[in-house]
Amino acid sequence: MNQTIKDYPKIESPFVREVLPNGDYIVTSEINPELKWVFEGNEEEVAAVEKIDGTNCSIVIENGMIASIWNRTERLPFFNKGKSHIIEGVYEAYLRGWLDLPDGQHFGELVGPKLNGNPLKLEKHLFVPFSWLIEHCSYSSWHKYPKTFDNICKWFATPIKDGGIFSLFMRRSKIEQKPEGIVFHNLKTGQLAKLRLDMFKEWKGKRHNDKYKKQKQR
Repeated sequence: MNQTIKDYPKIESPFVREVLPNGDYIVTSEINPELKWVFEGNEEEVAAVEKIDGTNCSIVIENGMIASIWNRTERLPFFNKGKSHIIEGVYEAYLRGWLDLPDGQHFGELVGPKLNGNPLKLEKHLFVPFSWLIEHCSYSSWHKYPKTFDNICKWFATPIKDGGIFSLFMRRSKIEQKPEGIVFHNLKTGQLAKLRLDMFKEWKGKRHNDKYKKQKQR
């Protein structure tokens, strides 16, 4: 099997962004015309899937078996020191039965103790295929309410106890917390879009690009 390895594409917001004087950016109510399908598609066309906070990886399946593991476009040896947590995460996914996938390259998010402060509170690293997230962590409520800017902003900002968005992944462990955001999948074209909670001006915590600003100051 000759498999061409691809990097996961950069995902844009369906709302046009505004850059603030301090370098942060927030979304505006203006819709990106190329991504208006996010708001127009029905449940058979668009999946609103929880965005979990980790790092992107992929695996290649050949003849029903894992042939290689990739961190972006870097192939990882199965035995290594620097990135053994990625191998650990893929093995954990295998033990859970999440890697019974067709031949080809499959992307997912690696989460766990060494990644981004471990917001999912995992004891081990775990590779979560995006196909699994679409099946198990899609927000059906996305298609039940008006998809207006104000409604989405309110849903993201409202506390969980008052009806705000919650992490579907963490609720499986009976833990209530906010997700990082949502990735929208166009189930017909394969297009993607994303909204993080910190993209809205009402967000009170750290923003996604804080770590990059700190790196520039060093």
